[in-house]
Amino acid sequence: MITTDLLVIGGGINGVGIARDAAGRGLRVLLCEQDDLAQHTSSASTKLIHGGLRYLEYYDFSLVRHALREREVLLRAAPHIIWPMRFVLPHHKALRPQWLIRTGLFLYDHIGGRKLLPASHRIDLRKHPAGALLKPVFKTGFEYSDCWVQDARLVVLNAMDAKARGAQIRTRTRCVGLARHASHWLADLRDETSGQTYRVQAHALVNAAGPWVEQVLHLDADRRSAQRVRLVKGSHIVVPRLFDHPYPYIFQNADGRVLFAIPFERDFTLLGTTDQEVGEVPNQARITEQEIAYICSAINEYLNRPVAPADVVWSYSGVRPLYDDAAISASKVTRDYKLDLDTEGAPILSVFGGKITTYRVLAEQVMHLLKAVLEIRQPDWTAATRLPGGEIENADFDAFLADCGERYGWLPDDLRYDYARNYGSRISTLLSGCRDLQALGRHFDGPLYEREVSYLMEHEFAQTADDVLWRRSKKGLFVSRQAAEELDRWMAAKRH
Repeated sequence: MITTDLLVIGGGINGVGIARDAAGRGLRVLLCEQDDLAQHTSSASTKLIHGGLRYLEYYDFSLVRHALREREVLLRAAPHIIWPMRFVLPHHKALRPQWLIRTGLFLYDHIGGRKLLPASHRIDLRKHPAGALLKPVFKTGFEYSDCWVQDARLVVLNAMDAKARGAQIRTRTRCVGLARHASHWLADLRDETSGQTYRVQAHALVNAAGPWVEQVLHLDADRRSAQRVRLVKGSHIVVPRLFDHPYPYIFQNADGRVLFAIPFERDFTLLGTTDQEVGEVPNQARITEQEIAYICSAINEYLNRPVAPADVVWSYSGVRPLYDDAAISASKVTRDYKLDLDTEGAPILSVFGGKITTYRVLAEQVMHLLKAVLEIRQPDWTAATRLPGGEIENADFDAFLADCGERYGWLPDDLRYDYARNYGSRISTLLSGCRDLQALGRHFDGPLYEREVSYLMEHEFAQTADDVLWRRSKKGLFVSRQAAEELDRWMAAKRH
């Protein structure tokens, strides 16, 4: 039997963030995830570190404020996988007056203590590069700052750091049984690959299972919570690149929602998202024809060249486990979180809701709530600590990339940029001993080489082709189906 201080159930962004923070405070931590890290909700976001401009309309000022504060904390922590973008918001006269947008952007600029990012301002779309994509009726717009994140990589980096600090990270490991005692939990964990079941004794339990948070609670027949999640599916589509400039767009929609059009993986544009309530968690969330039609229709309200469902080259969907605040519509449900601590017996803390931007401060608050029961004495530490690969001087990615050009001049420019963006300062580990392209080993297809796959298996918990192609990277967009199948076989042979 394994004995630990804290068992964390769930390998999404909240679970790994909690495991990392706890391990860094000296706790013995074990995290189990039924599938791959970030396989569900945490790899299906719009991939933004942002305050949530539209939440201001719902007067959710507290959420926006602490999300904007976290935006700059995370930008410093991982400047390789998080970077600033200047969003363009075209003014749609029929939806909101200019004064209301200006007021919202003024608040957005000032309530979060912005230091690193430039402020918003009004733009003339007839002169701005972003105007060429839009219908001529859109003459005025606004430009403001937010950040992009490689969401699944953010999860993996937190798991890597947790492991480096002593945590055990068990992927493809499902919690199948829970028994609560006065001073500890007994959990039965099943290795989904081997089928082997083993027992863990933990002083405290954190339920960060996301969409499955209520199912985990039900594993303990005596445990119930007054809190509930509201399951809302969000879907995105990817189409061939719609524009050459670097400005992403945020579009207002007549139903009160917003949609984004964001440069994606060099050759593509990401469009989304939807809000569709679901009654239960599907085995695999998938986009519907209606959702594709909705995204295309809403985006086409603005574009001078329409997007059609036939243009879609890839899509992804995820179920958001939003905290149920009894809002009338899915789009109005709060994106804030609720932490529910029960100490009637061995402590269990369940996480309801949340968004990727606020995962670090969520983890910090979990530690504060568990401080007494776990006798935590170490202070908060994650706000000033870089994530793996983020050890870049002055968080200056451009200078770091230039240095990579000098050190790895033998790499093709696109591949060198890809490695620098994905691995940051860990590029030196990835390319250790390599002096030419042949040293990268087998070329599977597109930009994927054996050296990178081996690195991902050794350091980043990757076990299958999907882990590599769609979560640790998005190289699945550039790799053929046949090559993906060959990669899967190669990885299976390497594991055994």
